[in-house]
Parts: sequence; structure tokens; C-alpha cells
Amino acid sequence: MRLLPSRRCGLTAECLSNPAWMPYAPDDRIPSSSPSRAPLKAAAPKSLLITGVTGLLGSLLVRDLLLDGRSLAVVVRRSRKQPAAARVEAMIVHWEEMLGKRLPRPTVLEGDLAQPLCGLDADARRWVGEHCDELLNNAASLTFRGSDRAEEPWRTNLIGTSEVLALARETGLRHLHHVSTAYVCGLRSGLVMEDDLDVGQQFGNDYERSKVEGEKLVRAAAEPAGGFLDTATVYRPSIIVGDSSTGWTSTYHGLFAALHLGHTLLSRVTKGTTSGPALLGLIGVALDDTKNFVPVDWVSAVIAHAVQTPSARGTTYHLTHPEPLSMDMVGRLIQQAVESYSKDASPDDPDLCDEQWFADNLGTQLDIYRSYLRTDPTFDCSHTAAIAGHLPCPPLDMPRLMKMAKFAIDHEFGRKSPWLKAAEKRPAPMQARPAGEGIR
Repeated sequence: MRLLPSRRCGLTAECLSNPAWMPYAPDDRIPSSSPSRAPLKAAAPKSLLITGVTGLLGSLLVRDLLLDGRSLAVVVRRSRKQPAAARVEAMIVHWEEMLGKRLPRPTVLEGDLAQPLCGLDADARRWVGEHCDELLNNAASLTFRGSDRAEEPWRTNLIGTSEVLALARETGLRHLHHVSTAYVCGLRSGLVMEDDLDVGQQFGNDYERSKVEGEKLVRAAAEPAGGFLDTATVYRPSIIVGDSSTGWTSTYHGLFAALHLGHTLLSRVTKGTTSGPALLGLIGVALDDTKNFVPVDWVSAVIAHAVQTPSARGTTYHLTHPEPLSMDMVGRLIQQAVESYSKDASPDDPDLCDEQWFADNLGTQLDIYRSYLRTDPTFDCSHTAAIAGHLPCPPLDMPRLMKMAKFAIDHEFGRKSPWLKAAEKRPAPMQARPAGEGIR
């Protein structure tokens, strides 16, 4: 096959309808075999290309898909301290330590989703076209507010999605899996169906707006008229929390952010002078409101199963909990967790404060939580039940929630690395580079 010159731009409506975007020349053909040729060897299994693998959900998706025997290639950005390959190796070694078994290594491609064609050079893109058959876009920014559409959350959730689609088009990938969010529903109430997207709803923050616009791009790319994807499969989890068995997490948003507020407050007030429900009342949350939290291990298990099930393609799935938590229970969790695991202030501490100090000094942060911790609608999950009814969502009872809270407090809400020390110390192995400098 002959690779056409790359188009280094994001995917737009004009690109979707432009025949020049076809990644391979239409007259290219694979030569047929003849009796005089040696028998062809069976082709090696194609890899699934994944983005967003160093986050909480992404790291579990890598673990679960490798355990399922799926060959993987990952696009990872270099951090300030580590190249992409070292970041991935630390993650894989962590899971090996946890599981007590060796795991295969994915092919690591160093890139950046917000760059043209995800920052992959021509050799790396050629390798993707030859060795990958599907793409799972799991990259996301959880930034709530951002008026500058060149910055987060737009940079990852919209521009990044555009470049993922552009990469898929150029490399000939025809099946896309896209992780969105249940909160594309915005401020809707009542029943939200899995096929709903833009129904004129209002939004609580820019994160929700950016995810809707990104999902619109994905849908447009799979339209019979003008699209280039054969299937686009969308997964919409609600608020992801830690592992339901171990409490493990590597990020501290959502439930953990509310817990962090309580943990911080306890360090400035004496125990017994406030409570978790009182803190939520300070934020402006009604205790009879409900919020939908889902354990990360269940979300990963359902997505991994759907990715490995061709008949599940082309559908949108709500990955939400059948039993949302009341904010009263969240408040009681915060109080029980901080009183059990946090270090409380000394009555003699000259820096002691009260709840009003919290309200006066953290007004901006509290306002963000007010829009976030509003009550949720009811999420229809018919599509999810049809393909993953054998994977029931674990209940989020107080013992499981306390285990997650303890992990977060013990790891100082991200100040201490969640990765096992053995994973941090073991050096990244030398990797074969199937294509040029774009592959690490």
C-alpha cells in the first residue's frame, strides 16, 4: 500500500467530506497469491492503539487488556522527569508486582495528542497503519473551567480528540473506541438515554461542554455520509473512584476532592467542632441529593470486554452505578475517614480556624464543587446491560469507601506515588523500535 502525504491538521467538517483525506490510494491493491509462491504465514495479531494510558482508568485498561492477551501499542507523552517508555515500564512493573506474574510489553510511541497527528512522525504513523487495527481514545482532561479553547479542558478533550481522529484517518484505522463521560448530559434531570447527546441542555462547567463537542466529532466521523470510520463505540462512565477491592487509585478527583477538603479542614480545626455533612452544607450541597460514583476496576472490565467483543461496536454505553450515593453518605464517609486516618489539629495550635475561615478563604474552590456535586439524573444503562450483564457493578458500601479513603489519605492525595517502589526503581528495558524516532 502507498501512504499518501499526511494532512497535519485537526479533523473538521470539511475534512470529513473531503475525499482527499482517504489515507491510501484507491488503486492500491495487495497482490494475490499464485501457485508458484511459497505458502503465506498467518499474519500476526494486530495491536490495539491506546491513548491516555498513564491515568487511573488507562493504567487498568492496559492491565486488563494485556491479561486478556490483547497486543497493545500506546501513545504516551514524555513527562518532565521520564521519557514515555520509562513511564509505561513503571506502570507495567507495578501491575506485575501486584499480580505476581509477568505481563507482555506494549509498543510505546512517544507523542502528544494536542500536536498534529498526535505528534507521531511519518515512520511511527506508518508502523501504526501496518500493525494496528483499532484505536481506543482514553485521554481526557478533568479541568472544570477554561475559557481559552487552546488550553485545558479543550486542549485534550476537543483538540486532542480531533487529532486522534486525524491519526485514525491517515493510518487507515476504521474502528474507534472513545471514552467520554456520563456528564455530557449537563444539567438535565429525569431519565438520560444512552443515545442522547446534544438535546439543548445547559452545562455546569467547561469540562462537560468540551466532552460533548469531542463526542460530536467522533459521531461525525462514523456517519455513513461523509464519515470514514466503520464504527465508533462510546463509553460514558460517571465519576470514577478507586479499585473496589484494594482502594488503589492514582488520581484524586471527584469523591477524593471532597475528601481532601475534609482532610484539610480537620488539620485546621479541633476534632468534634465540625462534621462531614456540615462541610457539604458549607459547600451548598443538599444531603438528600445523589451522586453517581463507579469503581475503576469495573469500568475497566466492561470497556476491556466490549473492546474484545466485535458485536459490541458502534454503540454508546453508560457505565454508571445502579445505586448512586446520597450526599449524606458521602458526608458521613468524609467524617469517618478523616477522624480515623487524618491527623487532627492540636487545641493549642495558634493557627486554628473554623468553618467560616474555610468559606472565606476557599470561596473559588468551593464554587467549583457546588456545580460539580449537584444531584444527578437517572442514567439508562440498557446497552451496557445487554453486553456486560455478566459483570455486575460492585456495591459501594462504607467498608469499600473507607478503604479508598484510607489509600488516598495514606498517599497524601497524590504527594506519595501510588506505584509500588519496585516499579519506580526498575529501569526501563531497551525496546525494539519497529519504526523511526517517533517510537520509544
